[in-house]
Amino acid sequence: MAAVTTPLLDDREGTGESLDPVVMRINGKDVLRSEFEYNYNKNNTEGVIDKKTVDEYVDLFINYKLKVEAALDARFDTLASYQKEFREYRDQQIRPLLVTPAAEEQEVRDYYDKMLEQLDGKELLMPAHIFVRVMQQSTPEQQAAAKARIDSIYACLQEGEDFAALAAKSSEDPGTAQRGGVIGWIGPKQLLKEVEDACYALQKDEVAAPLLSTVGWHILKLVDKKPLEPYDTLAPRIRQFLEQRGMKDRIANAVVDSLSKQGGKTLEQVMDEEAARLCAEDEELKYLVQEYHDGLLFYEICQRQVWEPASKDTLALEQYFKQNKKAYAFDKPHYAGALLQAISPDVLKQVQKTLKGKPEDQWAGIVKTQINKDSVQVRFDRRVFVQGENALVDSLAFGVKEGKTRINAKYPAVGLIGRKLKKGPQLWTDVSAQVVADYQAVKEKEFVEELRRRYSFEVFQDALNTVNKH
Repeated sequence: MAAVTTPLLDDREGTGESLDPVVMRINGKDVLRSEFEYNYNKNNTEGVIDKKTVDEYVDLFINYKLKVEAALDARFDTLASYQKEFREYRDQQIRPLLVTPAAEEQEVRDYYDKMLEQLDGKELLMPAHIFVRVMQQSTPEQQAAAKARIDSIYACLQEGEDFAALAAKSSEDPGTAQRGGVIGWIGPKQLLKEVEDACYALQKDEVAAPLLSTVGWHILKLVDKKPLEPYDTLAPRIRQFLEQRGMKDRIANAVVDSLSKQGGKTLEQVMDEEAARLCAEDEELKYLVQEYHDGLLFYEICQRQVWEPASKDTLALEQYFKQNKKAYAFDKPHYAGALLQAISPDVLKQVQKTLKGKPEDQWAGIVKTQINKDSVQVRFDRRVFVQGENALVDSLAFGVKEGKTRINAKYPAVGLIGRKLKKGPQLWTDVSAQVVADYQAVKEKEFVEELRRRYSFEVFQDALNTVNKH
């Protein structure tokens, strides 16, 4: 039962004026102005097509909350599937808030310190190489051929040919060849030891004689070298690198694990407590989490008690269609059936003969198991075609001669099986999606009316009048 009464004031400061008045009470539960504003403003932003006034939104909000109450009474919030999905979403919002700037800064600093430690006083190098592979099981002849090839390349370099051009043309390392042989910035322990030692022995722009490693021959050139940049210079790049590799998740995991061990609680209990704490501190977060909590319950109750039952009640759908057939009249001719594109006229006739007299919803299965069981003999497209949608259907069903029919050379035999609909659908299945949606809307309206009889609700108009005006 609904009532419009004087608002209940929450006089928190003894002034007689509420900081956050109750705008309505649903099934004995107060709805504060802040909660109503959060939902109203989120659903009525600029650009929303069907934007509502506050008064227009009231009934929609009440209906929404009544469905949530029905879901709670049905104990849908105790379902394991519901709790799992709700916690996953909630934790996506909560976990990043457990990561402090100081903890992120320490991660970045630690990574930089490890880079310094790994360099061990050495500089960063940018080497390039021209590579000729030598397989471990290669024959003496193959080894000699590889040696002759690398010597030939080195001779070209000594005669003044460009290193990058030779690398692009001759190197057997495709990843670096396309970059003129450049490997990129490296530090200690990032290359084969013999290659690394040779690189660190080079001066900038110096080219070394061919070197044999465990994988083949290298001609090495030192393109550039530099000391590691200061922390403040590298920190933004390190932070971005670590964030791309889940830094915040690692920190959040560590925080939750620590709280769990300290308090002797499960990880789930820790997240419940942290969510409650953070929501108490942040009103926007509180209503965001509640929105998902209520939204899941809303979906669950509507799916179970309205949408799914309505979509499966074929007798009721058929009856609803018959009673409202005029609402589904066509403004253009339609064709309900299947477009067939076969590899030959004989196959086309076979398909049409096989499907004739069979229920239309079984056609696809018949084609798959009887016609296309070994190979695709016919392409099958069943639906309701509107004139102007498909050139082949327009030509075959409606005698339209203009335009191309786009016959596929592999499937040259084309035909139809089905029914021409001039004024409107003959069966509810001809417009099943629209009929189901309309019937679901009817059943949802009935459900809301039943909920409005089952639960009490009242609106405090004076408090409602202050929405977005305080």
